[in-house]
Amino acid sequence: MEMASRVEIDEDNDKGSMWDLDQKLDQPMDEEAGRLRNMYKEKKSSTLLLLRLAFQSLGVVYGDLGTSPLYVFYNTFPDKIEDPEDVVGALSLIIYSLTLIPLLKYVFVVCKANDNGQGGTFALYSLLCRHANIKTIPNQHRTDEELTTYSRSTFHELSFAAKTKRWLERHVSRKNALLILVLVGTCMVIGDGILTPAISVLSAAGGIKVNSPHMSNGVVVIVAVVILVGLFSLQHFGTDKVSWLFAPIVLIWFLVIGGIGIYNIWKYDSSVLKAFSPIYIYRYFKRGGKDGWTSLGGIMLSITGTEALFADLSHFPVSAVQLAFTAVVFPCLLLAYSGQAAYLMSNRDHVVNAFYRSIPDSIYWPVFIIATAAAIVASQATITATFSIIKQALALGCFPRVKVVHTSKKFLGQIYVPDINWILMILCIAVTAGFKEQSQIGNAYGTAVVIVMLVTTLLMTLIMILVWRCHWILVLLFTGLSLVVECTYFSAVLFKVDQGGWVPLVIAAAFLLIMYVWHYGTLRRYEFEMHSKVSMAWILGLGPSLGLVRVPGIGLVYTELASGVPHIFSHFITNLPAIHSVVVFVCVKYLPVYTVPEEERFLVKRIGPKSFHMFRCVARYGYKDLHKKDDDFEKKLFDNLFLFVRLESMMEGCSDSDEYSLYGQQTEQSRDGLLNNNNNGNTTCSYADTTISSVDSIVPVRSSGQVSSQTEIDELEFLNSCRDAGVVHIMGNTVVRARRDSRFYKKIAIDYIYAFLRKICREHSVIFNVPHESLLNVGQVFYV
Repeated sequence: MEMASRVEIDEDNDKGSMWDLDQKLDQPMDEEAGRLRNMYKEKKSSTLLLLRLAFQSLGVVYGDLGTSPLYVFYNTFPDKIEDPEDVVGALSLIIYSLTLIPLLKYVFVVCKANDNGQGGTFALYSLLCRHANIKTIPNQHRTDEELTTYSRSTFHELSFAAKTKRWLERHVSRKNALLILVLVGTCMVIGDGILTPAISVLSAAGGIKVNSPHMSNGVVVIVAVVILVGLFSLQHFGTDKVSWLFAPIVLIWFLVIGGIGIYNIWKYDSSVLKAFSPIYIYRYFKRGGKDGWTSLGGIMLSITGTEALFADLSHFPVSAVQLAFTAVVFPCLLLAYSGQAAYLMSNRDHVVNAFYRSIPDSIYWPVFIIATAAAIVASQATITATFSIIKQALALGCFPRVKVVHTSKKFLGQIYVPDINWILMILCIAVTAGFKEQSQIGNAYGTAVVIVMLVTTLLMTLIMILVWRCHWILVLLFTGLSLVVECTYFSAVLFKVDQGGWVPLVIAAAFLLIMYVWHYGTLRRYEFEMHSKVSMAWILGLGPSLGLVRVPGIGLVYTELASGVPHIFSHFITNLPAIHSVVVFVCVKYLPVYTVPEEERFLVKRIGPKSFHMFRCVARYGYKDLHKKDDDFEKKLFDNLFLFVRLESMMEGCSDSDEYSLYGQQTEQSRDGLLNNNNNGNTTCSYADTTISSVDSIVPVRSSGQVSSQTEIDELEFLNSCRDAGVVHIMGNTVVRARRDSRFYKKIAIDYIYAFLRKICREHSVIFNVPHESLLNVGQVFYV
């Protein structure tokens, strides 16, 4: 019995062990299956997210490019079509223009050069500024390069990128030439913001006349002007509440024009599909001669909106933009143009309003409504891109101070610039009512677009060398192909300068003058302040009381200098017998990055010995950040000042050197770690740098561990009591004049143009939202 029971027990154990073994074998299989299921779910969710973003990008990015079929063929053949084969040649040019420029160049190359999702000429310029010392206003500090958003790469000293970098940095004239190139591109984008609404809305409104041939052009122009006034008048509401409509409208528009194209190819002439052979481009030029060459100005309009595609990239991932273009935009545009060409092969006299005439009668009015809505969306996208690029120019010191309003609490990029909005509206109405015809506006539009593309090509060449560090053969291939195509178009639009092409040139010249003179005046003013900084030896010679009565309170002295004591301070204390108990020099500066994280925004440093109670606070912003109208700025400034005092007492043994602060480069996590280390008694200092001297570094170095916590508490209590006593904002009311021995063009630029721009732009006190009752202006004159 014992034996039997023992055997049974063994059998049971064997069964149990076998079951355990099976379970152990099944367990990794279950884990693997679960992991695979999770991977499948993640892949499925990421795919759905990509599809959703691609759908949303249609309304923001592709509206301008999508409305081009409204006016391309009419601007290509403004008189009449002599030979049906010309239609095939023009279609072939359109097909290969769409393939080379929007598809290959922009969607698959240029869009990858975005600055953390931000596109446009200034985004490219910011990328270059981070990789080479080409920024003309020298207000950067080495701590700026330690920002988490300040991404840059290093090169080998003997590399082609390093040689190009040194070549750019060697002469100021090259930096200025690059800046002017960027400003030209920016001014042409502003020109697009004027011409796109004009031609899109006028072309859409032209559909009214197709079914009513006896209607005059004046009625069409009035309808277009009414739509434009309504469009610009509603800008201050923002697009947050209606932007969800943009993507469905544009998607329906693409599907409709694609469907009409298929119908027209089937009904009229399917032989137009032979235009996919490039041989018809050669035959077109051979047959047309000079007229065929100048018609490229009309073909050029098929790729308008391509630069807006890059400028409006915003926060859409490149993959979503690429998917939307290759899956929807590109095929639908090819079908739309092919359908119109098929219709024109049989109806050569209908080239005026060819798009509307090719629509089947049964769906004419629904398509007209969709076309008008799509034109409005396209115009909105271009206006938004103009606001965005003005904000970038403003941040980089290249545009007069204007009011910038955030129209959305969810999306930081949605802004409204009132002054620019009304200027755009007036110019847009003037262009629409002045020209009245699409062909002349089309000539102007083509000039603006091709110049922007040339600027982008030249900037992309530097991006490929300095940022991507591509092989010189790839750089040469990209630049050569782009310039061949774009210079061909440029040579064609030059023939039409006197037929409307002069408009964007005049607009761009006016904005370029404003932007460059403003930048020049700002640079000269900054250089004057740099050279007239107050000596720290002079400050120390005044003693802790600065030779004055120290009254309770905190004085915030605003300056553009990121280092040193500004001239405004010496001017102030030599004219007034008192100064506040605590003085903080506040510098608000913009960096060539798209944003600066909140925890890295403020840098604080002590100036002079502790008994002087003088500090500097540098607030750093990116070109997408906005100095908002709230009380948080002053609160955060003081929070960072108090934190600096606490950390300084913990790291008393360090030499200050030229660092902005003892914690400025740290994130919130690093600060917490530093505080925890201090509590554990393990505080170490690694910021000593005695090899670099500065006017701010004349501070006695004390031995570590000899700082009393009571001193820290006393200083914090002193700062709090001064804050409670009142905060006064001290700003310079500066008049800038050219020196008497200056040349006449400098006197005109500084004494008249720059002075006028400073008079009409917003005051610093308004930009910084300084309470009027706490403002103290200090008048001074700078001779630059």
